[in-house]
Amino acid sequence: MPDTQAFPYPRAAVTVIVMKGNQILIGQRKGKNSDNTWGLPGGKLEMFEELETCGERETMEECGVKIKNIRRGPYVNGMNYGAGKHYLTVILIADWDSEEPQLKEPDKFYEWRWCKWEEIPKPIFYPLKLLVETGYRPPNANN
Repeated sequence: MPDTQAFPYPRAAVTVIVMKGNQILIGQRKGKNSDNTWGLPGGKLEMFEELETCGERETMEECGVKIKNIRRGPYVNGMNYGAGKHYLTVILIADWDSEEPQLKEPDKFYEWRWCKWEEIPKPIFYPLKLLVETGYRPPNANN
């Protein structure tokens, strides 16, 4: 039986695939369990918050980018037995609207950059890794 001391129940998170042409926005994370991994903007869903509102808020908080045309995509069910964590992560797809990425939370990220889907740097942050492993490709990723 996994250790559930960290989280006694699953939690919900939202992450956003921000598309700018055929590129996505990706950040190099800092942190004990995710240091140097590359992931999408996103975070925990707040109580009574709409998914799209969470994605828009987290993208602005983390990298200062404005997004538009937000739509719901797939989800991943990430279970980290060793850490006692379980996140259901909803992936949103959005188009870049304005503002270039900035390091708004230097305690959580090293950098932000645009890259092609097939060129996501490694190591990949767990929820994004799970998504990539499904074979999913965002719209416009082939252009």
